[in-house]
Amino acid sequence: MTETLLTTSDHQDDLAALGPWFHNLHLPDGRQTAPQHPLGDFPRFKWDQIAPHLPADLSGWTALDIGCNAGFYTFELARRGALVTGIDHDPHFLRQARWAAERFGLGDRVRLRRMQVYDLARVEESYDLVLFMGVFYHLRYPLLALDLVVRRLCRLLVFQTLTMPGEEVFEPAADSPIHDREAMLEPGWPKMAFIEHRLASDPTNWWAPNHAGVEAMLRSAGVTVVERPGHEIYVCRPVEVPSPDRVWMEEELLAATGRGGRGADPSAESSARILK
Repeated sequence: MTETLLTTSDHQDDLAALGPWFHNLHLPDGRQTAPQHPLGDFPRFKWDQIAPHLPADLSGWTALDIGCNAGFYTFELARRGALVTGIDHDPHFLRQARWAAERFGLGDRVRLRRMQVYDLARVEESYDLVLFMGVFYHLRYPLLALDLVVRRLCRLLVFQTLTMPGEEVFEPAADSPIHDREAMLEPGWPKMAFIEHRLASDPTNWWAPNHAGVEAMLRSAGVTVVERPGHEIYVCRPVEVPSPDRVWMEEELLAATGRGGRGADPSAESSARILK
């Protein structure tokens, strides 16, 4: 696992030198890091949707911001009192986040790590609050990542992803004969479009689930949607009683992350770690 705790050394106190910026941070001195962002004041407008649905006081909470970029959400959670770990695989964004954390005076509440979401298979920490936003559709192995995220979750998950158009939800039967597949063509059947070529000139835009697919995958991973603060945003809580299918799914997850082995019994770890 590539996991590097970033320090404050060897950084330049120069906004331009740290560019380009994707997060538009409003700095204490009045400057903004990306005032001409094509999406507007991003991601502040998304935070404005999410913020009322999270506790105003996060003192005593631990939080994980997956794909933290320059740290906008990380800093907002830290301002509410949480101890926040921000992870990203791109050192460019982490340099920006480290620099900004010092400007905001939040260095004692923020920890930044260079990690992939799949590296969560090899950490022991759990988090009260997890933000998994703007990452899912960039992953080649999205459901594996979602399972790993839920394993680290204690209280609240905020999930956001690119989606297909449509809000329809079709309720599949609990079990269907192998040849009875017509229902899969229903508009609200849970599904996910695969993007073989580029979308928005980005070669890492791989997947676009429909709304029904998002909710189905979240349920399958062990959380339930409790609120929808905005388009493509889902606030979730862990289910109290895990599905009996979790044991064999856990075996597959452990094997996929290199933690399984012949003769391994994952049931104990499953009951201890999945869905607190």
